[in-house]
Amino acid sequence: MKLDYHIIYSPQRKSLTLSVERDKTILVRAPIGLSEEKIHQAIESKKLWLYEKLNHTQKYPDKTTYKEFVSGETLLYLGKNYRLEITDDLVPDVRFHSRFLISRCHKENAFQLFRDWYTKRAYIKLPPKVKDFAESLGVQFNQILVSDLKYRWGSCTPNNNLNFNWRIMKAPVFVIDYLIVHELAHLLESNHTSRFWNIVAVQVPNYQVAKNWLRDNGNTLEVDFLDKKLGLTTATTD
Repeated sequence: MKLDYHIIYSPQRKSLTLSVERDKTILVRAPIGLSEEKIHQAIESKKLWLYEKLNHTQKYPDKTTYKEFVSGETLLYLGKNYRLEITDDLVPDVRFHSRFLISRCHKENAFQLFRDWYTKRAYIKLPPKVKDFAESLGVQFNQILVSDLKYRWGSCTPNNNLNFNWRIMKAPVFVIDYLIVHELAHLLESNHTSRFWNIVAVQVPNYQVAKNWLRDNGNTLEVDFLDKKLGLTTATTD
């Protein structure tokens, strides 16, 4: 069976990496100048691993169960579940105070309203944390952007911009700290080398616990009714 793949060249890369995205696209990230023959050899050498990833039932479930948009359902915020209440009163957007409150008349727009709410919370919560960790690491970043990354929890761009998935606001604080440090560490080491993980470990000694939490709860963060239109599964860090 022939494997199709997409190549992304980057001047900052020193080595080749392979990944399988949530739409089952095989991505090859390679340094500029690496020949297609070398890339093909890498694909062939990892063919068994790629087949296993492509057929991973947890990563690509055949059926996904979504939460219902009804009173009594719960939604995650900073790692805790909060009750959702639907009211007949007119509430312009999402209200939160130990519970989530939304008007029944906004049911059809619930996804957008909640995404906007999580995004606004991210822009409030993330900048102070990013600034503190950046100072501790001795790095400088450009902008913090919160968006719908779909397949990643975060990324660090060549322009030193930090991109975060709005869904990370569903995770516990220690997981958010790990995701922030993970992306900032890329300003010191672009690849996931032992040096990279040593940098992360200094700032977040329990980073493996955070990684395990994302592994065990990634689907919970994304496949609730908020993401029903997107059909997402588990995201990754870059």
